Amino acid sequence: MLNSGKNMDKDFVKEKTCDDDDLIWKECSKKEILSIPVFSVMETTSISPEGETGNYYVMDANDWVITIPVMGKDFLMVKQWRHGEKQISIEFPGGVLEKGEDAEDGAKRELREETGFEAKKMVHLGTFNPNPALMTNHVHIFAALELENCGSQELDKDEYVNVLKMPENEVLAKLGTKEFQHALMGCAMAMYLRYKLKEQQF
Repeated sequence: MLNSGKNMDKDFVKEKTCDDDDLIWKECSKKEILSIPVFSVMETTSISPEGETGNYYVMDANDWVITIPVMGKDFLMVKQWRHGEKQISIEFPGGVLEKGEDAEDGAKRELREETGFEAKKMVHLGTFNPNPALMTNHVHIFAALELENCGSQELDKDEYVNVLKMPENEVLAKLGTKEFQHALMGCAMAMYLRYKLKEQQF
């Protein structure tokens, strides 16, 4: 018969844990096997904590930014076609950082290019790895406050983007539905709600 209660839970956890240093793999080589404009695929050879060697594949890419443009109780959102999902997607403005570009500067640039608005104040909400198992880059999330209309969009040749204003509550309610499939938008919203909660405490 199995033991029950707290002692069993304690023993179970102890059996399945070790020092963090015993979880670390050591990368000993890395080579590029595919390079396209948006990312490179790298084959890495790494040694396990127990000395076993294995080959693994990761994607190298520039960092990304997501900007949450706040207009009172509304957000400025962008609507565009996504080739992976093969449908129109409603998202916060964002994009790829240029080489050597500061994350906040890139967030301001993407906001201006996609919406035609500028922010007098930017707040960094958090930085994440989109998928640590496969990707090496990070996404930087900002709230854009005190917005000013600076004119028309400055879209790339292959960009077709509509701008719309949506209530915060509606965006939150629709995350995970048909036109709100981008998982990083949920991450960005969580960071924004945390920021709002902190602001309300002061």
